[in-house]
Amino acid sequence: MENTDELILDFERAEKISLEQSFRIITYCTQLLSKHSSKAEFLARKIVIHILNNWEKIDTGVYELWADLIETLGFYPYIQKNGLDLKLSSFADEVRMSYFQSDFLENTYLHKEQKKISKYLLSGKNLIASAPTSFGKSLLIEEVVASKKYQNIVIIQPTLALLDETRLKLKKYAEDYKIIVRTSQPFSENKRNLFLLTAERVMEYEPLPSIDFLIIDEFYKLSLRRKDDRADTLNNAFLKIVNKYHPKFYFLGPNIDGITEGFADKYNALFYKSDFSLVDCNVIDKSQLIDWGKSDKQIDKEKINILCEVLEELKDEQTLIYCSTPARARRIAKIYLEHLRKKGEEKKSQLPLVEWINQNVSPEWSLAKELQFGIAIHDGSLQKHIGASIIRYFNKGLLNCIFCTSTIIEGVNTSAKNVILFDEKKGGNPIDFFDYSNIKGRSGRMMEHYVGRIFNFCHIPMQEAIIIDIPFYEQDSEILTNEILVHIKEEDVKQQVKNRYDQINALPSDLLKVIKQNGVSVNGQIRIYNKLSSDIKNSGILQNIQWSQLPTWEQMYYVLEIAENNLFDFESRRGVFSVKQLAWYLNTYRTKKNIIDIVDDIYNKKIESIKNLTDERKEKYYDDAVETAFHIYRHWFQFTVPKAFRVVDSIQRIICEKKNIKPGSYSFFVQQLENDFIRENLSILVEFGIPSNAVRRLEKFIPVNLSEDEVIDFIKENRDYMNSVLLPYEKERLDACL
Repeated sequence: MENTDELILDFERAEKISLEQSFRIITYCTQLLSKHSSKAEFLARKIVIHILNNWEKIDTGVYELWADLIETLGFYPYIQKNGLDLKLSSFADEVRMSYFQSDFLENTYLHKEQKKISKYLLSGKNLIASAPTSFGKSLLIEEVVASKKYQNIVIIQPTLALLDETRLKLKKYAEDYKIIVRTSQPFSENKRNLFLLTAERVMEYEPLPSIDFLIIDEFYKLSLRRKDDRADTLNNAFLKIVNKYHPKFYFLGPNIDGITEGFADKYNALFYKSDFSLVDCNVIDKSQLIDWGKSDKQIDKEKINILCEVLEELKDEQTLIYCSTPARARRIAKIYLEHLRKKGEEKKSQLPLVEWINQNVSPEWSLAKELQFGIAIHDGSLQKHIGASIIRYFNKGLLNCIFCTSTIIEGVNTSAKNVILFDEKKGGNPIDFFDYSNIKGRSGRMMEHYVGRIFNFCHIPMQEAIIIDIPFYEQDSEILTNEILVHIKEEDVKQQVKNRYDQINALPSDLLKVIKQNGVSVNGQIRIYNKLSSDIKNSGILQNIQWSQLPTWEQMYYVLEIAENNLFDFESRRGVFSVKQLAWYLNTYRTKKNIIDIVDDIYNKKIESIKNLTDERKEKYYDDAVETAFHIYRHWFQFTVPKAFRVVDSIQRIICEKKNIKPGSYSFFVQQLENDFIRENLSILVEFGIPSNAVRRLEKFIPVNLSEDEVIDFIKENRDYMNSVLLPYEKERLDACL
């Protein structure tokens, strides 16, 4: 039996693939397929993917033979894509290919394994699918939507960036579905509804209509053993929908070998694992060039030198460089920019985002400089519209490389041909084989690159089976949290956690109901309840509880103080160290409504304490200030603080009602904060990825009495005169989002 890798290397090095060589390779692949083993079929697929990657070397005289083999392997999307070269030789082949045409997506063919999953889904089976990143699992979401088989569909994805990508893909179905992306949008009684939500928003959305299909993308995030801090909420979102509505469901995720035993049986689901892919990945080991006996600083220097050489070779291709933290991504990106400048590299054409950053952030932010050389950074703290634009430019070939963290690996689809694994950590923890496989899976993209490449600058983690625990079903008493336990139906509670379950359920029924609705720390909410019950007796403190509309400084401080260590803490210390500091930033933002005021404050405080202030240090401190302020905005203002106020609000209401005193009402303030202090009917525009300062300028043109849906139509109809107040970048965002 030939060595597959050597055979591939042989024809990749050749200038032409002769007729004789083609016959030999086709014969070898046919022999592999005759073994009817998954390993042999995997090798045949790998060879054919590399042949397609070298198609210009193939003699036209054997196109038909290759077409037959490619059809046998079930690569129907590629047969359709390369229809001029890959003509099927018989009517029987054409009939077979027609079977793989999607019943609901126009001019779309599914590959062999996609068709299997499609049949399961459309026949109404519950499915848990594990397949490689480049399998095309998301296309099957679109097929379910296009089938109109279901009235109300919920799609849960882990990030807003991924949800926005899904919204843009599915907005063509807006005639048939009301597409709902925010908890403020009511569902439609007159047509189908398509909910595109994070797990947190599923928990907050009330009331839901009767859901008949649930999709959980990246379902491995249910696991508590993988230590995802949002796993509780995802488990509870599943329980909320499934316990009440009993919908069909589709879980999808990459590179998973199994799930908690018994789960699939209980929910009458099929666990389907496939290694089928239309993309291969070449692994290039750069770790052997590094002297690992040196100090960390010296190792880093070596890695950076090798990185610059590799990026030089790849300068005409799209490359993602994976770094362990946002600070690392920014630092390495700046070093590479400096390398390009020293080489005398010329700036590329100016992207509209650069002008926007110069006017709305600062020309001093290194991202503005990097973009001019085809470089960008991408991490979770970037404002949504900036992150989305960077991905868009990258996918259009306007950027060559992105220095990124795990947010891009878990949260966005790109057209990267190459991935560089620069660091072997995710945050402060070593990546495991599952993380490595997901990072590797970002190289190459079905229908764009036949073969991707991963450059390993560090040691590959040891391969291990990835079994995803389903905590609400498994109920391991060592790891099951009270936050999940409280949502499990009594008849499903297992003996090992029954005592704990009974203790929680002994709470007053009104408090228990609120605790479940809030979906955050059970013990934290009990402590808040006790503290409020005590404070409400004190007339001096009562005014800090009973407020409505907008809080004073003291009222805001009181709510944040009561939430500290119960709903959040400052252990991560990213930008905020105390309640006082958080309240100060919050007050600054609600007064000035511009995050750059916080950037300037952080920067000025930092440079005041520095004696020897070089230009290099200035740039570093300004970058740090931007990243910190953007993190405060995304993590604190958009998520943690509104949630804390909502929770305290719900608890004070039940106490006040019991005491027969007027409760406070924090909902207006929460809404204002979540809407970025933008008029309520325009907040959907920020959700869609339009800069908030651009939305504020559009405010004077758009009537107050329009609904969110009517606002979108109004903008489409009146674009010409609205464009007069927008920068080119803002017009570009409006086009991309609507």
